[in-house]
Amino acid sequence: MRSFFLGDNVLCEESVTVTGELYRHMARVLRLKQGSEVELVDDAGQRHRGVIEEVGAKSLTVRVSATSAPEAEDEGPRITLYQGLPKGEKLDLILQKCTELGVAEVVTFDAARSIVKLRGEKSAAKLGRYEKIVQEAARQSGRSSIPKVAIGGTLQSVLKESRHAVKLLLWEGEQKMTLRETFQGHPSPESIAVVVGPEGGLSPEEVEQALAAGFTPVTLGKRILRTETAGLAIVSILQFQWGDIR
Repeated sequence: MRSFFLGDNVLCEESVTVTGELYRHMARVLRLKQGSEVELVDDAGQRHRGVIEEVGAKSLTVRVSATSAPEAEDEGPRITLYQGLPKGEKLDLILQKCTELGVAEVVTFDAARSIVKLRGEKSAAKLGRYEKIVQEAARQSGRSSIPKVAIGGTLQSVLKESRHAVKLLLWEGEQKMTLRETFQGHPSPESIAVVVGPEGGLSPEEVEQALAAGFTPVTLGKRILRTETAGLAIVSILQFQWGDIR
């Protein structure tokens, strides 16, 4: 049975009329037909199982037969990744895989060494694309919630919103502070923020800004990881240490 996030589509009594992008995906891309069994997940995490009753030119109707309560929230802390904008389609990969790994939020920022800059209409168009990526990744990985995606400005501006219990700065210039040492000081944090720079890393000014915002610089060892690898590596480690990867 295929599962989908309802999004803006609303359950009315025991029926849902699906329109817009979700309709196009279900009817045009997947070519689901009348009689197909589906599961629809609403914003509250409730799962509604039913059967497609009708497929029209611009909408389809699902008759809901059973509704289950929201699943328990993911174990472990809420993880926010502050990602310096990379070039090409690297951010697509980061968003997809971090969603699979259980990240709660990804916030991009225009780093001093970012080749790509997002502004205005371009930013809005990209955000729509990124939201579709995390929604699909959440669906395929069986998550009951969709991570938030935000496109921010400079690193200094996005870090103003950070109120996390643990704040980590992945920085190749750090030689002493290891993750193992950092873990010892935080037995079970409720929230974690991680800063990862773009290709070329963070500028000295950005490192100072992160330190001023309370972030602790840490090293992952002697290897220099690509920007699209670093975030995935640290999220995996954090989920193993404090989350639901045991």
